[in-house]
Amino acid sequence: MNVEFLRALDDIEKEKGIPKDLLLEAIEAALISAYKRNFGSAQNVRVEIERDTGEVHVFSRKNVVEEVKDPLLEISLEEARAKHPDYEIGDVIEIEVTPANFGRIAAQTAKQVVVQRIREAEREIIYKEFQNREGDIITGIVQRWSKQNVVIDLGRTEAILIPSEQMKSDEYKSGERIKVYIVEVKNTTKGPRILVSRTHPGLLKRLFELEVPEIYDGIVELKAVAREAGSRSKIAVYSYDPDVDPVGACVGPRGIRVQAVVNELNGEKIDIVKWSEDPAKFVSNALSPAKVVSVNIHEDEGVAQVVVPDYQLSLAIGKEGQNARLAAKLTGWKVDIKSVSQVEKEPFKDPS
Repeated sequence: MNVEFLRALDDIEKEKGIPKDLLLEAIEAALISAYKRNFGSAQNVRVEIERDTGEVHVFSRKNVVEEVKDPLLEISLEEARAKHPDYEIGDVIEIEVTPANFGRIAAQTAKQVVVQRIREAEREIIYKEFQNREGDIITGIVQRWSKQNVVIDLGRTEAILIPSEQMKSDEYKSGERIKVYIVEVKNTTKGPRILVSRTHPGLLKRLFELEVPEIYDGIVELKAVAREAGSRSKIAVYSYDPDVDPVGACVGPRGIRVQAVVNELNGEKIDIVKWSEDPAKFVSNALSPAKVVSVNIHEDEGVAQVVVPDYQLSLAIGKEGQNARLAAKLTGWKVDIKSVSQVEKEPFKDPS
């Protein structure tokens, strides 16, 4: 190693943010193993790289003893004092044992250490960058498939879209740009492992935040999301400005805002309803597009008993119970629905 190598470490420190002294210490530690491996030595050695010239020195460290039992690790007081008269029993003496051809081994080892440390530092930087983005959405490019997983290229790294987080309506094409929700970022020995989702309710929420300026500005808040990915979703919104209609803000002029979200989710139907602190009103809104006659809330049991016109019953329940199921997820209440004629024949039972 030489001065040019030290200058290269200076450049790495500036560009990658890896301290030069940290790299030199790592190289010195690696050179100890390299020395023992290449020269079959069981000695206790220390390696030193001169910070000004880059020259490498290997020193054998021996304990000063009265009687030598292991010449590789010990030296007699007489021999030690022949080198310097101040040595005493128990001191440690260092004797240079740098091999003639150690420079070549040192250069190879140093290169390997530096490359490895740069790789580790870059992985750590990427991990910290994406760790702070958990719960956010990001645009990536579909790269390849691996055991039913879809690998998404995020530029500096990759993300994994596992089967359970994939929408059935999605058709992934190589090179296609796609928005995904960052579920989890793990730091592994192979670098950061980023798990993303297309089914997470958070994806729907973040998409509306991108499309609706009133949400981004804090005027409108998206209070709750219920989603059956690829099929249908409901969101509850609230406006802190009485002059701003939260549903209208999310729908947008001629429906362009909600349509942009629908297009991103490949046609997933989205119901936008007003949130209310009144549970009965909120449940009534959540069953939209069905019209509701009345809602009776049983707080202790967490049940909302809903009455709808006869002709609205199938709409309120929805295909395979989807509308009622999503309304229950959105509001947090167990929704029990009957038509007017059903209630007349058989009133609701007390849920308690």
